[in-house]
Amino acid sequence: MSVGLTSHVLDISSGRPARGVKIDLFRLQDGRTELLRSEVTNADGRVQGAMLSGDDFIPGIYELVFHIGDYFRGIGTELSEPAFLDQVPVRFGISTRDAHYHVPLLIAPWGYNTYRGS
Repeated sequence: MSVGLTSHVLDISSGRPARGVKIDLFRLQDGRTELLRSEVTNADGRVQGAMLSGDDFIPGIYELVFHIGDYFRGIGTELSEPAFLDQVPVRFGISTRDAHYHVPLLIAPWGYNTYRGS
């Protein structure tokens, strides 16, 4: 079993992986929000490797912010201004260092879904 935090994005409005989605990872601690890293999804809609692993993979509260408005504009989807969904935050907790946390996001211009994947 791999240990760490991974993510991917699927565009359910087109039925394919969402390539080029920027994802920001934040740690929330003591009333502060710290940006840990930013990644962009590849052709498979995945972030290459773990977004968080090793000594940095510690229990706490985290947030992934998915920049889906930019993705949909980039593929030519006509969006209202402001877009109904522009940045989608997903806040979650990591409770143990010896597990794999996978946070997928299923997106469309008007909705999204997430869950703890495997």
